[in-house]
Amino acid sequence: MVAVHKITGDFFEEAFILIALHSSLPDYALVYGVNNCLKANFKRSRKDLDVSNSVSFPFFEWEDDIKDRYWTLISNFSNKEESTVTTSLFKDEPTFTTHHLIPEHKEIDYFLKIEEDEAHMVEDILKALVTIPKIITAYELDAENLKSKNNLIF
Repeated sequence: MVAVHKITGDFFEEAFILIALHSSLPDYALVYGVNNCLKANFKRSRKDLDVSNSVSFPFFEWEDDIKDRYWTLISNFSNKEESTVTTSLFKDEPTFTTHHLIPEHKEIDYFLKIEEDEAHMVEDILKALVTIPKIITAYELDAENLKSKNNLIF
């Protein structure tokens, strides 16, 4: 008799912490503040996160070798310029369409994803993040309940 082994799709799920950030800062200014506040070294990734062939999200990453953590900061929205043919008064003006990385949380501006096994330092990170000027609030988000959590796999 031969044993049959099946590997399911959820064989290994990576443990990560997801922090929601509300801020009116552009991404580069937010990263500068986070780098100063957390003594981090976020850098823009060479390749953007492509959700579809027409929508992409630039993101910043930092691999903390000392504490063995991988950090990612990504915007929740992406504006795509579209040119439409209209006969109105503003016919030469481009139109912009906003796409969201996590559509069920359109109110969130940025996500900070920390890949690690322990969640003991979340409170310290949240306290530090709200000290950055122009960050309105920061809080931990339960990634298990997100409908589009597959967009956070990169």
